Amino acid sequence: MCGICGIVDRDARFSAEHAQMHARIMFAQMAHRGPDGGLLHQQPGVVFGAQRLAIRGLDSDHPPLYADDTGVLLVCNGEIDNHAALRADLLRRGFAVPAGSDVAVLPALYRAHGPDFVRHIVGVFALALWDARARRLILARDRAGERHLYYSVEAGCVRFASELAALRAGAFAAPGLDRDTLVAYLGRGYCPAPRTAYAGYRKLAPGELLVIEAGRMHSRSYAPPPWGETMDERPDAQRFDSLMRLAVARQSTVDASFGVMLSGGLDSSLIAALARQLHPHAALNAYCVRFAESSYDEGAQAERVAQRLGYRYVPVTIGALEFPPLLRDLIQHSGELLADPAWIPLARLCQRARQDVPMLLAGEGADELFGGYPTYLGALAAARYARLPVPLRGLLEAIVARLPVSDRKVTISFLLKRFMLGAGLAPLPRHQQWLAALPPALLARLGLDAARTDAADLVGLDVLDALQSYDFGHGLAEALLAKSDRGGMRFAVELRAPFLDAGVIDFAARLPAAQRVRGLTTKVFLKRYARRYLPHDVVYRRKRGLSVPLAAWLRDPLREWARQRLEHPGLTELGLDARALQSLLQEHCARQADHGRALWALLVLAEWLDWHAAGELDATLAAARLRRGEASNIETAP
Repeated sequence: MCGICGIVDRDARFSAEHAQMHARIMFAQMAHRGPDGGLLHQQPGVVFGAQRLAIRGLDSDHPPLYADDTGVLLVCNGEIDNHAALRADLLRRGFAVPAGSDVAVLPALYRAHGPDFVRHIVGVFALALWDARARRLILARDRAGERHLYYSVEAGCVRFASELAALRAGAFAAPGLDRDTLVAYLGRGYCPAPRTAYAGYRKLAPGELLVIEAGRMHSRSYAPPPWGETMDERPDAQRFDSLMRLAVARQSTVDASFGVMLSGGLDSSLIAALARQLHPHAALNAYCVRFAESSYDEGAQAERVAQRLGYRYVPVTIGALEFPPLLRDLIQHSGELLADPAWIPLARLCQRARQDVPMLLAGEGADELFGGYPTYLGALAAARYARLPVPLRGLLEAIVARLPVSDRKVTISFLLKRFMLGAGLAPLPRHQQWLAALPPALLARLGLDAARTDAADLVGLDVLDALQSYDFGHGLAEALLAKSDRGGMRFAVELRAPFLDAGVIDFAARLPAAQRVRGLTTKVFLKRYARRYLPHDVVYRRKRGLSVPLAAWLRDPLREWARQRLEHPGLTELGLDARALQSLLQEHCARQADHGRALWALLVLAEWLDWHAAGELDATLAAARLRRGEASNIETAP
């Protein structure tokens, strides 16, 4: 695990010194991702760099970056879980494979299969490969999107980096804002791939392979979401158990020490139980976020699970006043525009965990794969609701609208209000409106048009398949996994999600709908399976997730900070109505409505616009640090 960056100047428009300077600036911007060493490698017209976080191969003092005698240069941010099997197969077929880390197999894998070599990888990765003989650049991202890669094409040069902040810091010219993407961010809470907040800057989508050669760019999905083909037989729990145990073993059989993120709910508790079975004698820590607000605090449940499984329980408490400075810090280091408030406590948890371990196992992906969100219940109930007489629906909507606003976590009132918000819409637009940071009505009130829904890739799928496929390829990849990567790597902690192992994904996607959602029960199959490892009260505990008491905090003690941030001139320059911005906060504080989610998205945007405005100064300071030799962890290969 590391951070990668690079420049490919195919037409030799820049001097070697000029290209290396920009590569060094990108490299220095990602120093937080690589406390265990760094390396820049330069060839004619090409500079690749990597910052290293040591998870496997701890005796090496530089990140995996390979240039072999065929002219193949490769750098990878990730973990190749099936490296041993790949190595054995390649050696058997007569390919030379250098000793070293798990990534060492990839150049030979490319020689064996060409650009389609990524199809053979099991693991998480964002990689770049330069084939000097073919004059070909390949960029690729793993199928679930656990690792991210940004790129741009400027003045004939291709630049790439693990984080948007690094890509911008090493720009040849200041990038302009993409207003349409910023509006899409306000609706979704993240910037949908392949777009970013900057015009001309792009990010790979999950499972995307980008090939640049002969002056042309070819992009294709090598691993689209696998929904749509349902297994005929009854799901085999024993086979699934083998897949889960293999997934946890692959991701926890590392040279570094590791721990788990634990909430006390089903997903994280199941991962913790499997890890304990596979490592019965290891000293393992379980880290849990805690809040003073009892409705949001899961510490007691997590502590009981940790004690039952033999983990050392490590609580990490966070309060309201820590949010603004930590949000600013995360944006400055990553450049991410992300409206999930759980980003902040996750980062604080990783800051504490870094005192002990560089890697944590987490439960991300289970909800999207096994049908865990209450939105799926709402989608399946919507058709029945639509058949009710119009007067009865009107009466129910009026009753729900009068339910009081609550500061408690995921209340029935909140769920019912969200359900009614999309009444009458088709399943996917209804689902998107349920998840929206700012629903279309609020965007219109602020003076913006809502982004259109693109559901072309979901045509032909049943409702549940379509919604899960959408969540897997969008919300999970671009929001939840971005949160995990940016929050963890800010403090050099890698988060890994065994549920996103290829075998587990393929099994879950083929489950019959009734094995995912039945009646009012979500995760039907996963809960039945989990009973072999966990007690009933953990398996069937009501889903809570990592939520933040923002609604109460924005009334006090974050009210004044929010008021000032909403006065940011950049918001009105984007076309948002200044009076409407303040009225949202006033209504929220008066408990006339719960605008917590919408306000947070706007506040994050205001902080991000501050970072954007300081961009040219940041790049200047980074270049000055390099001239003074402060980026001392850089080792340059010839």
